[in-house]
Amino acid sequence: MAIRVLIAEDQGMMRDALALLLGLEEDLEIVATVASGDEVLPAAREHRPDVALLDIELPGRSGLDALPELRAQLPGCAVLVLTTFARPGYLRRAMEAGAAGFMVKDGPVEELAAAIRRAVAGERVVDPTLAAAALHAGPSPLTDRERDVLSVALDGSTIADVATRLHLSESTVRNHLSSAIGKTHTRNRIEAARLARHNGWL
Repeated sequence: MAIRVLIAEDQGMMRDALALLLGLEEDLEIVATVASGDEVLPAAREHRPDVALLDIELPGRSGLDALPELRAQLPGCAVLVLTTFARPGYLRRAMEAGAAGFMVKDGPVEELAAAIRRAVAGERVVDPTLAAAALHAGPSPLTDRERDVLSVALDGSTIADVATRLHLSESTVRNHLSSAIGKTHTRNRIEAARLARHNGWL
């Protein structure tokens, strides 16, 4: 039986190339390709893949956001996270959410095909360079609420805007931002948000 694969990738050329190259493997069958995070769950429920390849930077829901619900609804589907962004925080978040592996996109397709087979066999597959970086970087120092506040602040929103969007008081937002700035050793909320994003904490 061929291994059934779903590919979630927003860049058309990359999505088509992955589907074509992986489809050449005798034991792999591409059963669905989607371009946004919002399409992942409906496609997975319809096609019942054995493995889902999720890009992190998807429009709508990110791959990391879709991952926990996909694992909950289709526990038999192994998930490999693909990224061009080698950020240790992304690796930690993916593995904590139940990913079977974490690979960078620019590796040889043969390695990805091998990772798919290993994931189906119940193994965890992590790019070794990313694994070493994640161990060196350590876990995110931010609380969930600090992450929420920084995520909204990333686009330059005012404290009032952040408070409105998250249904918090302005003083609460200030407290979370102040804490996040202190933990990231930055000078202001924009720097803190950018550093947290760079490290994959957001």
